[in-house]
Amino acid sequence: MAQTREDVTALVETLVRNLVDDVDAIGLDTYDEDGIFRIDITVSPDEVGKVIGRKGRMIKAIRTLARAAGSQAGITTEVEILG
Repeated sequence: MAQTREDVTALVETLVRNLVDDVDAIGLDTYDEDGIFRIDITVSPDEVGKVIGRKGRMIKAIRTLARAAGSQAGITTEVEILG
């Protein structure tokens, strides 16, 4: 099943929602830059560590899943956490 940008964004949002306590502080900004679909994650400052995880494992996993979901439709996806 081919994924759309909205599906990839929803996946990232679902993953982040399950990591943080303050779900109202989650913000996802999406935009295209040089043919790359970018998702910027914003969470409350005290919960950034939960999204990054130990040694960056959690954000790496989120990036891997987003890239895999996007690649099904030929979408190059990058995920960044802004804080």
